[in-house]
Amino acid sequence: MSLRKALLSRKFSKSFRELKFRDDDQARGGDRRVARGDSAELDRVADCADSSSSSSWSTMLPELLGEIIQRVENSEDKWPNRQNVVACACVCKRWRDITKQIVRSPSYSGKITFPSCLKQPGPCDFPHQCLIKRNKKTSTFYLYLAFTPYKGKFLLAARRYRRGSHTEYIISLDADDISQGSNAYVGKLSSDFLGTNFTIYDSQPPHTGAKPASSRSTRRFASKQISPQVPAGNFEVGQVSYKFNLLKSRGPRRMVCPLNCPASGETAIGKPLEKSEMKKPESTSSGYTVLRNKAPRWHDQLQCWCLNFHGRVTVASVKNFQLVATVDPSQPGGKGDEETVLQFGKVGDDTFTMDYRQPLSAFQAFAICLTSFGTKLACE
Repeated sequence: MSLRKALLSRKFSKSFRELKFRDDDQARGGDRRVARGDSAELDRVADCADSSSSSSWSTMLPELLGEIIQRVENSEDKWPNRQNVVACACVCKRWRDITKQIVRSPSYSGKITFPSCLKQPGPCDFPHQCLIKRNKKTSTFYLYLAFTPYKGKFLLAARRYRRGSHTEYIISLDADDISQGSNAYVGKLSSDFLGTNFTIYDSQPPHTGAKPASSRSTRRFASKQISPQVPAGNFEVGQVSYKFNLLKSRGPRRMVCPLNCPASGETAIGKPLEKSEMKKPESTSSGYTVLRNKAPRWHDQLQCWCLNFHGRVTVASVKNFQLVATVDPSQPGGKGDEETVLQFGKVGDDTFTMDYRQPLSAFQAFAICLTSFGTKLACE
């Protein structure tokens, strides 16, 4: 009888270990999908966790649960420790709903937490400091949120493709899957034949009622529609134009960027907007902004054009630029001065810095910086 009990106990412990290992593998797979930024997979992982988790986690008092997540949010303000906030959102669907209520948008908190933050405006008071690393062999570019001058957390990746008479940059959340058919696809950048005019396309509509671009080249898929949840087209959210240099005079590039900047989704005091306000047309829910490059000054001693990058750029290059937006004097706090909202510059052979702030999102700032790569004979 004791032998039977021992065998049963051993069989039970073996099946328990196999179940535990299988659950751990599923959890690790869910973490990898979350790292790629697939929101649909995150929802599915949360639903699975909700159904399989014990009642002590799923039925926790909302006041206690909110206090726990709020303390994690306040203590883990920087990556890589900020992954604990994302982990709270992966426990179950109820935890994720409360986490999304507590985590504020980057325009007010200055923190990048979820993949959706990459399409929300950057901080207002200080810029997000990022790195762009280039791989010339594969024509691939990687965007990181900088921890140190040469290390950071991966945010986005882009790859350059030649499409007949024009060039495209496909932008993705997954560095290993950069294509328009991927679930990690977030948008693209398309240029003309001369490489002087670029159009930024978003994979998701920028506002309610937005219509995708009608040209065939802007479609994500060959068919018109494969799923009601997946738009077949892309949505134009901005343009970047380099002015011609007809006299071929030596000097920096001149840029003009008309953009539809995203709305923050929060009011001035940080509360979420009402549904009626979120469904307003583009002209009211998101701002139309025109950015221009800041004019450099000629340095007589160095015999070159100079801009003050505040130590963030160390290598002279025609690719370096600063974009400014003129502040309206009639607005509260506006003095009519120019505010630098994006600066991009070279610090190594294939390493560049990118600093952006409100009203630009990380996605828009990355797309604008991608336009600086490549030779522009008509502008130099």
